[in-house]
Parts: sequence; C-alpha cells; structure tokens
Amino acid sequence: MPINEIMIFLMFGFLCLALIGGFPVAFTLAGVGLIFASIGIIFDIFDPSYLKAIPQRIYGRSMTNYVLIAVPLFVFMGAMLQQSKVAEDLLESMGLLFGKLRGGLGISVSIVGALMAASTGIVGATVVTMGLLSLPTMLKRGYDPSLACGSIAAAGTLGQIIPPSIVLVLLGDVLSSAYQKAQLEQGNFSPDTVSVSDLFAGALIPGLVLVSMYIVYQAIVAWLKPETSPSVITDETKLLDKKALRAKILNSLIPPIFLIIAVLGSILGGVATPTEAAAVGAIGALLLGGLRIKQMKIEESNKTSSTLLGKLVFGLVENFRRFDNNTKKPISVYAAGIGLLSILLIQSVFDLRVAREFIPTSDMFGIFLAGFSCVLISWGIIVSLSYANRSGILKKVNITTMEISAMVFVILIGASIFSLVFRGFGGDDYVHKILSDVPGGKFGAIFVVMLIMFLLGFFLDFIEITFVVVPIVAPVLLMMDISPVWLGVMMAVNLQTSFLTPPFGFALFYLRGVAPNQIKTMHIYKGVLPFVAIQIIALFILSVFPELATWLPDLLFD
Repeated sequence: MPINEIMIFLMFGFLCLALIGGFPVAFTLAGVGLIFASIGIIFDIFDPSYLKAIPQRIYGRSMTNYVLIAVPLFVFMGAMLQQSKVAEDLLESMGLLFGKLRGGLGISVSIVGALMAASTGIVGATVVTMGLLSLPTMLKRGYDPSLACGSIAAAGTLGQIIPPSIVLVLLGDVLSSAYQKAQLEQGNFSPDTVSVSDLFAGALIPGLVLVSMYIVYQAIVAWLKPETSPSVITDETKLLDKKALRAKILNSLIPPIFLIIAVLGSILGGVATPTEAAAVGAIGALLLGGLRIKQMKIEESNKTSSTLLGKLVFGLVENFRRFDNNTKKPISVYAAGIGLLSILLIQSVFDLRVAREFIPTSDMFGIFLAGFSCVLISWGIIVSLSYANRSGILKKVNITTMEISAMVFVILIGASIFSLVFRGFGGDDYVHKILSDVPGGKFGAIFVVMLIMFLLGFFLDFIEITFVVVPIVAPVLLMMDISPVWLGVMMAVNLQTSFLTPPFGFALFYLRGVAPNQIKTMHIYKGVLPFVAIQIIALFILSVFPELATWLPDLLFD
C-alpha cells in the first residue's frame, strides 16, 4: 500500500481515538491535520504549499460566508422561544387536545416536536424542554418509561430534518461547493448551483412523512399494548369547557404557526433568502418572547445604567415600555408583527432601491410604507428587548446563542484544516477510486456512504460529519449524475440518527441530564431503538422514491 494511503488511514484512526478519548472536537480536527501535515513534510510526502491556503479557507468559508450568518440567527430564535416558555405552552395545549386518546401524550409530544422543529431547529432546547415538562407527566400517568423516553428524544431530533434546520444550512453550504466542484471536474464551466432554499423545500415532505411514521408507531403500540400508553384526563381538562379549551389551544398554536409561516413561507415563496428569513425568525421570536413574558408577568429586576448614554437609552426604553404597559394589549408587539409581515409583502411587490436617478410614484409609496413598517418593528423590538432584559431571559438567550454559534464556527475552522491536509495526501483521489469500484454503480456507492455516515454517527456529532466527511464524498457522488437536493436530504435524515444512536447520541445526553432519578440509562437506550429503526425505514423509502425530496423544489424553483 502506498505511504500516502497509509497516512490517510492513520489520520482517520488517530482522529477517532482522540475524539473517543474526550478531546475537544474543533481543536482535535485542526491538531490532527497539522500534526500529520508536519509528519508528511518531514518525510517529503506532503506539499507544504497546501498550508498556505488555510487563511483563505478560514476567511472565505467562515468569516465572509453569507449563508452561515443564518446559523446564529436560527439559534437565537430557538433559544428565545424556549426561554420565554412558548414551547411550554405548546406542550400543555397539545396534552389537553390529545390526552383523552390512548397514546395521546406520545402523539402530542411528536406534534410539538415537529412544531418546535419548524420554529427553532435546535435539538438540545426541544429535548430539554419536553424532558422537563412531558416526561414526569407521562411517567405519572402510567406510560412505559422506555416509550416515553424514546418519544421525547426522537421528537426532539426532528429539528434536524424539518426546516428551518441548522444541519440543512450547513449541508447546503457544503453541498453547494461540492456540486460546483463536481461540475467543473466534468468540464461544465458554467455550473448550476444548489441552495439552502432547495434543501429546505426538499426536506419538508420527508420531514412530515417521518413525523407521521412516529405517530403511527405510537398509535400501534397504544393499540397492541394499551398498558404502555394509557389515555389521560387531567384536572384542567375537566375544569375547562369546550370554548375555553379551544381558546387556550388556539392562543398557544397561532403565534408559533405565524412564525413558521413567516420564516418558511418567505423562503419557499422566493420572497427572502434563508439568511434574510432567519433574521425575520429572530425578530419574530423576540416579539413572541416579549408578548409571552408580559403575559406571564415575570418579576422584573430594577436595572439602571451608570453612564449618561446608558441613562438616556434606558429612559427612552422605559418610556416605550410604560406606554405599552398602560394598554390592555401589548400593541407594540402586534404592531411590530404587522410591520414584519408588511415588509415581506412590500419588498416582493415594490422596488425599494433609493439609489436611482428616477423613482416611480408607486415605488415611492412602497418606500414610504417600508419606512413606516420599520418604525413599527423598531418599536416592538425595543419593548420586547426591555421585557426580555428585565426578566433576565435576554442574557440566557445571548449566552446560548454565543456558545452554540462559536462551537459551530470553530469546528468549521478545524474541519477545514483537516480536510485540506486530507486532500494534500491525495485523499480525494483515493475516495473517488474506492467509490467508483464499489459493485452496483452509483447505488452501491450511495449505500456505502450512507452506511459509513450511519456508523460514524455512533461516535461523531453531525457537525463533524458534515464538515469532514461530506466535502470528501459529495463531489464523487455528484459526478455520478445524482440529484444534489435528494442527496442532501438523504444525508440529513441519516445525520438525524446520530442524535439517537448510543453511546454518543446528543439527544440521549440531553434527556439523561433532565430525566427523573427513576429513569435508567437503559430505559433511554431501549426507547430510542424503535425510532432509529423508523428513521432507517424512512431513509429506505426516500431512496426508493426520490420524488419525495425533489418534487417540491422543482415545483417552487423550477
């Protein structure tokens, strides 16, 4: 075996051992890459000029990447909805709606997981929230511990496949580069592109199919083993009449559904890019958070500023908030919501560019409406920020956003260094040779790649797999005349299983951290196995019927 191929195997082996040993992922990726690059330079089997590309890769792929701006915005959106108890309202309302059915709590958990996925896309926040709120109730009402744990963990991972999803944003960025590279290798110097919007549209139907499969499984279990998932009639259900129950459910459902429509609708309708829609989602989540915080009447702390500028800003914000408090309804939030929706509609109808020699009267009217809408949005943002700040929620949301975003981007930098060294040893050519020689042609190659990604999911997080494995195998697969959207959705469904597969499934860790003492680790492992099997079945269905992923993008984006 050539020395370069030996170095490639050693790189991956050393990387896996270091990650299993508990070393930080980002620094392990970069460290392993640089160590093996140094060894290669010493033995004259690695061209040191490859290392000169590291600064450009970091700057061009991370610091100036417009698509990746969506990551912190979506994280902020999810953290705000979780901290402001919007998710808690959803869980309580769905429990009231489906609790009377046998297996109703499990079904409500799946539905809430889907709604939270479509409005947050953060697995940790969803699993922790549902683990804290639903798991004790399910156990108290007689649910089987394994079924309860599996339902919550699986529903929490829906945020990785149902858009807007962080994994789809990252995959979209990686696949876009891989698709262009594949076309250039084939001699197409005017390559087509695949965008995050394409992946969002492609993942929508498979995500809904997966939710339906979860619900069908829970219904079958409730029918075959009724003792594992009994019906629940709570005291609150008895006290509320039908009208009050309907009002409570609608009040909990309408705000997040409105946010989902604003974010997903603007992307799928071609009104906004995913990054612009992420900004809309972040603002919408802040407004919903402010509305919810005012309704909860959280005890506020008296905060002031010692600087003159701080006092002026604080006084201005307080005047806005006091005016809002004097009204029966938080009109600032409602006005900002109307302004946000208006902006989306106005910019799709009018040309809002002001740097023109001649602006038609109709466009001037649109610019005026857009300016007025921005004033309404600013008013709502200021008031909502005040509520969130005085309640202490804003600080928690900012810390969560900073931690997750920093983790993603540092891993991206480490993965860029690792993959660059991998290419320096000729890894791309070696992978191309292996996949081209696999029996079964492109279907055999896809099967091997999916199997490798599934097995790596037992030990690696989806971010490492996305940034390390996908850039290596995707160009080879895409040169085999495979739809990039279908391939991206297949990878997203596959990566979703990495959250549920022991021993390093993140959803398992999140749930273990908030589960009551009576829940054992084996309860969680046993509970997630059927849902992992369901995800594998969904992957098989998607492989047989690729139209599930390609039909909607073709319809919307031609």
